[in-house]
Amino acid sequence: MIEEEEMDLTNAQLLRLKAEERLKVHKQKAEDIIREMDLKRIVHELQVHQIELELQNEELMKAFQIAENALKKYTMLYDLAPVGFFTLDTEGYISELNFTGAELLGDKRFVLIHKNFKLFVADSSKHEFTAFLNNVFASGKKEFCEVTLSYDNKLLGNVYIEGILTSEDGDCLLTVMNLFNLKT
Repeated sequence: MIEEEEMDLTNAQLLRLKAEERLKVHKQKAEDIIREMDLKRIVHELQVHQIELELQNEELMKAFQIAENALKKYTMLYDLAPVGFFTLDTEGYISELNFTGAELLGDKRFVLIHKNFKLFVADSSKHEFTAFLNNVFASGKKEFCEVTLSYDNKLLGNVYIEGILTSEDGDCLLTVMNLFNLKT
């Protein structure tokens, strides 16, 4: 039957069919070559992207190390400073303090967090400290005062305090220096 169909076709038609068959083979080869080229290009792009990510990771690791070193330095400067550092909210509650600040108040840092700083101000100095704290929050400028610290009827010492308002969260940053240490 196929022979009969081929017989019915003219030479031009046969030539056309053979040409189309060859074209299909060439197209398939061309598509395979294109796919292979695309795969090579994609693999190349992925390799380049991987190297870019590795370089970015190296940069991130360097930045992390720099930040880690800065944090260590900041922590050491803050925690081991020879003066007390405190962060107070508008009511006078302690949200942060360093080791020297805890030592000035006679307790451990974790115990003093969320306690009101005013509890450690002697009755004779409460009015002056309250006015000082109100001025810091009202003016936003650096203020200072001298007060006596005491707790549970135990004198802790006379201190010089400087305070300033932070712009980020509106807390008061205090620097507290023991005046006994300055005189001796």
